[in-house]
Amino acid sequence: MIASVLVANRGEIACRVFRTCRDLGVATVAVHSDADASALHVREADAAVRLPGAAPAQTYLRGDLIVKAALAAGADAVHPGYGFLSENADFARAVLDAGLVWIGPPPEAIEAMASKTRAKELMGLRPLTDVTESDLPVLVKAAAGGGGRGMRVVRSLAALPGELAAASSEAASAFGDGEVFVEPYVEDSRHVEVQILADTHGTVWALGTRDCSLQRRHQKVIEESPAPGLPAELVESLRTQAVRAARAVGYTGAGTVEFLVGGDGRTHFLEMNTRLQVEHPVTEAVFGIDLVALQLSVAEGAALPPAPPEPAGHAVEARLYAEDPSSGWTPQTGVLHTLDVPGDAPAVRVDTGYADGDTIGVHYDPMIAKVVAWAPTRDGAVRRLAHALRRARVHGPVTNRDLLVRSLEHPDFAAARLDTGYYERHLDELTAPAPGEPHAAVAAALAAAAARGGRFGGAWRNLASQDQVRTYNGHEVRYRLARGGGYELPGATGVRAVEVTASRVRLETDGVLRAYDVVVHGDTVYVDTPLGAHTLTARPRFTDPADRAEPGSLLAPMPGTVVRVGDGVHEGARVARGQPLVWLEAMKMEHRIVSPASGTLTALHAHPGRQVEVGALLAVVADVAPDAVGDAGSETVQDSDVPEAQEEIAP
Repeated sequence: MIASVLVANRGEIACRVFRTCRDLGVATVAVHSDADASALHVREADAAVRLPGAAPAQTYLRGDLIVKAALAAGADAVHPGYGFLSENADFARAVLDAGLVWIGPPPEAIEAMASKTRAKELMGLRPLTDVTESDLPVLVKAAAGGGGRGMRVVRSLAALPGELAAASSEAASAFGDGEVFVEPYVEDSRHVEVQILADTHGTVWALGTRDCSLQRRHQKVIEESPAPGLPAELVESLRTQAVRAARAVGYTGAGTVEFLVGGDGRTHFLEMNTRLQVEHPVTEAVFGIDLVALQLSVAEGAALPPAPPEPAGHAVEARLYAEDPSSGWTPQTGVLHTLDVPGDAPAVRVDTGYADGDTIGVHYDPMIAKVVAWAPTRDGAVRRLAHALRRARVHGPVTNRDLLVRSLEHPDFAAARLDTGYYERHLDELTAPAPGEPHAAVAAALAAAAARGGRFGGAWRNLASQDQVRTYNGHEVRYRLARGGGYELPGATGVRAVEVTASRVRLETDGVLRAYDVVVHGDTVYVDTPLGAHTLTARPRFTDPADRAEPGSLLAPMPGTVVRVGDGVHEGARVARGQPLVWLEAMKMEHRIVSPASGTLTALHAHPGRQVEVGALLAVVADVAPDAVGDAGSETVQDSDVPEAQEEIAP
């Protein structure tokens, strides 16, 4: 029997595994980098072991250190979580060689499926070798790992060599393996996967389907189970292929077989993920099971029942990220002051690796939480999830919360018109400014006045005052004390202040009364309403550092680490407009800083390994011809919303 489990991972997945271990009476051990020393998963574990350093290559990718940590803490089993070393056969062997229980599939199964090239060979498929114009577009992919790292969509032969090099570099940094390959790119298809669970006695469960088509930068945003609108015969075909893949490699434990489903109904094998998936909670909700508990049971040698439980209802999961979708999905950092999502379990579930007051840093994935809703019907689950997200209090860095709510409420999503090009088509409308911000600004101004002078209805002097003016996000608010108490709003037609305190304002707008909850953190004001949330400042929310920089200055668009400088890029070098100069990486996202003009590089302050903040000066391009100036200085490398597109297999 397993008595103590070390989770070789961090954040949300470590916390989620610990939760099941506590329920089972199993002790828990965390590992952590220096950047994670005070992280929630460390605080929740019974014991924790430091992995010196901050970068993944120094810490969570050091299998030798993790095995030593397990032995030092007295753990008798290792759960890999997902990401990092979860699909590393050598790590699995090292765990087993140390006399520990490996809560995952056999190393041989990982080896067969973890490399996408070998997995395709096992399924009778081959990557592309000699790419021609007729093959375009193609997808460059990392052979190891996932999550969009080391992946590039290529639409021209001229771009292929550079994208191969960039993908290999990123894959080596993320997974310790720079192998990449090329395959056909299937546009506007659906990403559908099958959850499998197998024991050591020959039983393999295929636990329904999940649709994961809504993606950005090759990473999933919204997932649901079962995948809606698929013909029964197609579902059965996917289940059959998934079970066949598992049996072909002697698979045990939890895993996922992923496919693309084209508009013609044909299926294309993506890969087999030999681990638990981020989106596993939707399957748990529909089947009424705990996949982590079943993983532990299988690792202990127990047999699964011959057939899984019958599914019931529908579940939808949304990933809440610290990122700005309206600005190229740029990752955000800072203190998460408040995370409060309404809803009762099991109807609404929140998995997170953060608590109020924690800091979201630059080193790891920007996901804050997964919010999952279950209901008897798809419509009910979608409505419940949208409601929970809209009413959530998320105070801190910019997030994708508004995008999630609008995605769930969009007519195409409601009608299950799903494909991997969803965000490419709808991003502008999904990131348009939220309505109601002027009224939120009124509430913020009145709450600030109340904080300075006491509650509305208190001991105000019985004299009219001059107009006071406050401006939030460009919205000018004029107010004054009314005779007899209260506030007048001379510039807000049809708006009346009914109740004002420092934390809550009730406004009547054209006869409709609504409450505005106001919280202030430093210079930032968070206003939450039943219709949505607003983040306000008394000055422009994001001052553009370019407004203060010399012409030709290239500034960091996000906090991160310089991972690469272009070949031949040095002070004094001539550069061309659009030429990549510097690569920045932060939170599983890579930015390529390109020259905005043709000229001379007169300064270069970037070097591999340098940590930079937003607005840091990276380089200066001068001696520019008047007609050579272009736009922008950076572009997101992982900027496609389409997932892994793969070889076709016969139905």
